Amino acid sequence: MTAQALVLDFGGVVTRTLFETHDLTEAALGLAPGTLTWRGPFAPAEGPETDALWQAMQRDEISERDYWMTRTRETGTLLGETWTKMETFVQRARGADPEAVMRPEALTSIALAKAAGKRLAILSNELDLFYGADFRQKLPFLADFEVIVDATYSGILKPDPRAYAAITEALQLPAGACVFVDDQLRNSRGGEAAGMICVHFDVTRPGQSYAEALRHLGLPSPF
Repeated sequence: MTAQALVLDFGGVVTRTLFETHDLTEAALGLAPGTLTWRGPFAPAEGPETDALWQAMQRDEISERDYWMTRTRETGTLLGETWTKMETFVQRARGADPEAVMRPEALTSIALAKAAGKRLAILSNELDLFYGADFRQKLPFLADFEVIVDATYSGILKPDPRAYAAITEALQLPAGACVFVDDQLRNSRGGEAAGMICVHFDVTRPGQSYAEALRHLGLPSPF
């Protein structure tokens, strides 16, 4: 069966990660260049620059939300403020020009899939929680997505099987007709267990990951 739908995680897959945009964040917040040093998946596995908190998340000792809430509080403290919501961090860091942090590979792949008649959906654990409900209005391309399942409202976090079922039921497609792309391995494995075709997105090689997704859709890759 040729895959008929492209299902994307949002943060890290459609957008560049906060790790990749420290320069934009520092400029937006008025912090000196080099102030933010946590690097997540871009940090070496060993050595003084290791992001120990990120490694703890990868071992499932803390959740992804726990990780980002810690970084949110830390960054607020740098400004002499008390930040209690990830939404505050993202909006302050990215709200002025959200298109600047979109992955060009994502926009190209979305356009190619749409042109080929593939269906588009988003399955996110934190779209509006992290970005704010008005963020979508600043990104016209999101209108191309016929289904957006966001755990901000459903309360069902990947890799819960119900999260993937919500997408396939909304699209009225079998799981095997959907290509699911996520940067968290646990979520990719959850999609595989649900029967989806999964691409574990490598944030350090976005073109390679999108090329794989397009291949599963039967489409040539420009990357």
